[in-house]
Amino acid sequence: MKVTRRIALTLGAAALVATGCSGTGASGGDITIGLAVSTLNNPFFVELQQGAQEMADKLGAKLTVVDAQNDATNQINQVQTLVTQGVKAIILNPVDTKQSAPAAKAAETANIPLISVDRAVEGKVAAEVASNNVSGGSLAAIELGRATSGDVAHLKGIPGASASRDRGQGFEQGLNSGNIKVTASAVADFDRAKGLNETTNLLQGNPGIKGIFAENDEMALGAIKALGAKAGKDVMVVGFDGTPDGLKAIQDGTLAATIAQQPKLLGSKAVEQAVHAAKNEPVQQVVDVEVKVINQKNVAEFVK
Repeated sequence: MKVTRRIALTLGAAALVATGCSGTGASGGDITIGLAVSTLNNPFFVELQQGAQEMADKLGAKLTVVDAQNDATNQINQVQTLVTQGVKAIILNPVDTKQSAPAAKAAETANIPLISVDRAVEGKVAAEVASNNVSGGSLAAIELGRATSGDVAHLKGIPGASASRDRGQGFEQGLNSGNIKVTASAVADFDRAKGLNETTNLLQGNPGIKGIFAENDEMALGAIKALGAKAGKDVMVVGFDGTPDGLKAIQDGTLAATIAQQPKLLGSKAVEQAVHAAKNEPVQQVVDVEVKVINQKNVAEFVK
C-alpha cells in the first residue's frame, strides 16, 4: 500500500536476519542500510546524506549510498543492486515519484523495508519522512506577495517529483494572500544552470515581471544570476530549501526569502526509521519535518 500523509500510525516490518556487519553500536547491530539519493550535485541532498550518515554512526549501522544523478532508470538499477547486496532496509529519495514503482517493487519482493525521504514513492513503504511541501509552497506565495506586487514567474522542478508537484500546488493555493499573479512559468529541473537559462528566456518575453518563485534554492540562485542588478531591487525572488548559498543570498539582499527544510533532520529521521524497520521494531509511518520561512529578519539565526 502506498503511504499517504495522515495521522502517524505504527506497524512492524518483516523480520530480517542481519549479515555483513560494519557497525559497532548496540542500537544498529549488524545492519546495513541502503540510501538511494536522486542527486548529490544538489547541496540539499548532500546535507541529507550527512544527516543520514551521522545517525547511522550513532546507531552503529553501516550506510551504503548511491547517487542516481537525476536519472530515474539509473536509480532503479541502483536499488536492485542494493537488494542483491542484501541490505536490511532501503531509504529512497526518488528522482521521479511515478517512475520509482519498479524500485519499490524490487524491495517489496525481497522483503526489504523501504523508507521514502523528502519525496513520495509509488509503491509500498514502511515509512515516509518528508516536509509538508504544500504548506511550504503556500508560505512561499505569502512571502513573495509581501515582497512585491504584480506579475510573477514560477520556476518549476523535475515534473515527476512529488516535491515539485506539492510545492507548486501550495504556491497556487497561497497566491490570494497578496497582489501577485503568475503570468509565466518554466521547468528548470531543480538545477541552477537551467534556472539561469530559463529565467533569461522568461525575461525576454516578460520584461515586466516583478517576482519569481523558484521551487528550490538552486533554481533561485540561477534566476538571481540572470537578473543581475535587478535581483532584490526590481525583481524579488523566493526560493525553497534553505541551503547555505540561499542563506548567503538573503544576507546579500538578492534573495527575498526561502522556505527552509531541514535536510540533515530528514536524513537522520529516515535512518532512524530504517533501523527500526530492519530490526522488526515498530516504525512511524509518517514523519513530518517542519518547514520554516527565512528572510532578512531572521536569517542570522540560521547561518552557521
